[in-house]
Amino acid sequence: MSVVEEMRELVRFYKGKPSIAAIASHSALDLFDGAKDEGFKTIAVCQKGREKPYLKFKRVVDECILLDKYKDVLKEEIQERLREEQAIFVPNRSFAVYVGYDAIEYDFKVPIFGNRYILRWEERVGEKNYYKLLDEAGIRRPKTFKSPEEIDRPVIVKLPEAKRRVERGFFIAMDKDEYYERVEELLREGIIDEEGLKEAVIEELVLGAHFNVNYFYSVIMKDVELHSVDRRIQSDLDGWLRLPAREQLRLRGNPRMIEVGHIPTTLRESLLTKVFDMGERFFEATKRLEPPGALGPFTLQAVVTPELEFVVFDVAPRMGGGNNVYMGLGSQYSKLYFGETVSLGRRVAMEIRLASEMGRLQEVVT
Repeated sequence: MSVVEEMRELVRFYKGKPSIAAIASHSALDLFDGAKDEGFKTIAVCQKGREKPYLKFKRVVDECILLDKYKDVLKEEIQERLREEQAIFVPNRSFAVYVGYDAIEYDFKVPIFGNRYILRWEERVGEKNYYKLLDEAGIRRPKTFKSPEEIDRPVIVKLPEAKRRVERGFFIAMDKDEYYERVEELLREGIIDEEGLKEAVIEELVLGAHFNVNYFYSVIMKDVELHSVDRRIQSDLDGWLRLPAREQLRLRGNPRMIEVGHIPTTLRESLLTKVFDMGERFFEATKRLEPPGALGPFTLQAVVTPELEFVVFDVAPRMGGGNNVYMGLGSQYSKLYFGETVSLGRRVAMEIRLASEMGRLQEVVT
């Protein structure tokens, strides 16, 4: 019996409402808030030293499992505790990064909301990567270059940071020569290292307005829903952009692009047809390449060009980190579905509740 078959068989024996659990990081507060609105017990899996917010916000966290490190969630006694609590585990980026894809796919024997195998496709390298998903969907993405020698236009280079491998380091180069200059400069400053360069992806720099478009595929409704749109706040790029050009030139530094927050926004209505088409094509591509597809929440990060074309430069096949901006407020577009604003965390909980009430819980987990 495969892990998925085992997990689907397990939830058949869940009695009453399950509980909702997640790694206490990234988008967990939005999830827990929405789960409480839907009447669920919530379980925060915390790492020592990072548990304070989840202990402070007592209304939304019923139980805190404190571990030395997040990866300890793989310990059999922790997994057994989660199964005894009839937990449905909702993945976020921290779960993928700190626990790891192999462990999630083979060793984590707790039912996961959505498709545990789709998480690996968030990467830019390897056999399973989001470029392949976007190409399968026929969605425009930035051109990529196999080596610096191929660079023939401005590019953005994406690679892990030297000191914090979980952070993605970015830098921009106008041409091939500047690529090598920036690499030498960042190596000297210790921002990147030779190991990270081996994983570097060189992308065409596409200029336009940046948006994170947050979707939800509902197994129950059989539909791709548009829930919200947000934008990133990045350090210390945000500070650089607040300076006049003269001061930027005099500082001659290397702005970082580390995601530290988000702000909500909207899209002009004439673009929404393209937004729905993009989300539906993406979901169908995931269903073909990694069945049953990107169940539940997923995010497409895109720029809109002056020609009003969407170019997707990143993919999150799980809850996006920007959704915490909608706690209490609800996602902008959700009111058009439900008559009230609903956060994406609550939308996840609604799907689990409906599936549980209809005896279809096995259809929304792997």
